[in-house]
Amino acid sequence: MIRAEFFKDREVLRGFSVTGHAGYGARGFDIVCAGVSSAVQMAANGLTEIIKAPALVECKDNLVSLRLDMDSIDISGIFMLEALRLQLSLLAESYPESIKIIITEER
Repeated sequence: MIRAEFFKDREVLRGFSVTGHAGYGARGFDIVCAGVSSAVQMAANGLTEIIKAPALVECKDNLVSLRLDMDSIDISGIFMLEALRLQLSLLAESYPESIKIIITEER
């Protein structure tokens, strides 16, 4: 199962961590993994390369995490995180056995 955790600070998304494997299809043919991977890469690249949002990014085997520097971020970065959350939530509705969305409030 893919675990997508989103981090909020005072109701504003500030980052995410995505780990796991969907297990929906054979390796290299798993459409759920492909959809999640594509959405996560688009969001991370959009935030760091297009918006130039200051962020701490970690990419390891089976993990991608990103946390925005909330002191330096504008609204476009928050919108990008919300778009990722929406996309992964829609995928989770279609494939509930493959994706779990978690929202964690931080302070």
